[in-house]
Amino acid sequence: MSPGPARGRPAGADGGGSRRGPARRWQLVRAGSDAVPPSTRRFMARARQRRMRAALPWAVVAGVLVLAGLVAWAMLGSGLFGVREVRVEGARLVTPVEVRDAAAVPDGAPLARVDLAATARRIGGLAPVERATVRRDWPDTLVVTVVERTGVAVVPRDDQFVVLDRSGVVFRTVPRPPAGLPLVRLADPGPDDPGTRAALQVLTVLTPALRAALVEVTVEGLARIGLTLRDERTVVWGDATRGEEKARVATALLGRKADTIDVSAPDVVTFR
Repeated sequence: MSPGPARGRPAGADGGGSRRGPARRWQLVRAGSDAVPPSTRRFMARARQRRMRAALPWAVVAGVLVLAGLVAWAMLGSGLFGVREVRVEGARLVTPVEVRDAAAVPDGAPLARVDLAATARRIGGLAPVERATVRRDWPDTLVVTVVERTGVAVVPRDDQFVVLDRSGVVFRTVPRPPAGLPLVRLADPGPDDPGTRAALQVLTVLTPALRAALVEVTVEGLARIGLTLRDERTVVWGDATRGEEKARVATALLGRKADTIDVSAPDVVTFR
């Protein structure tokens, strides 16, 4: 009697019927480079190059903007390039401290943001300063170059003397007249005073001989200007017109013996 099929196993599960093979599982396998056709690889490489070339200008622009922003921040918004020194050149009548105070530039202020023209104007407000220039000396210095006024005459005032420049500006007060400057006697010295302008006009036309002999110029009125010479003689000048003619005639007559030489009308000279 042949044994029956094993319990619990279906018929044909062991060699009696058709066999089934193991179950198949699908897997995604990356193809090697050799599996991609050369033409496709060339196309893809050219596409990458085009993308890189298209992006390069934008990358350069972005880099430049970032760099510019960093530089602007360092120069304008930080103390990295702040003012640490105000160097003064050409000052004799004013002190460096006076110039720095007039400049009014705070310590540590960004050097690039300093208004050079406005700073120069503030320094030019000092009476002895005729003009000033201001420049930057990186990384942290302002250089101030001062041109001071030059005295051309002195005017007595109370117990002292004020010094005038060629424009009539009073820029200095001294206890004694500086050597080499003529004395001018007038009531109200200043650049807007007609008497001051007339006296300075006379001084500009004097010959070397007259200037060497001059002691003082007296302005009693616009038509009453006189010169006092070292030998105590007087030259009646009149007004400030025809100054060169008057100077030439007066110089020619310095050798004459006379206490007073009147050249107020240079065509008709009188002596006394």
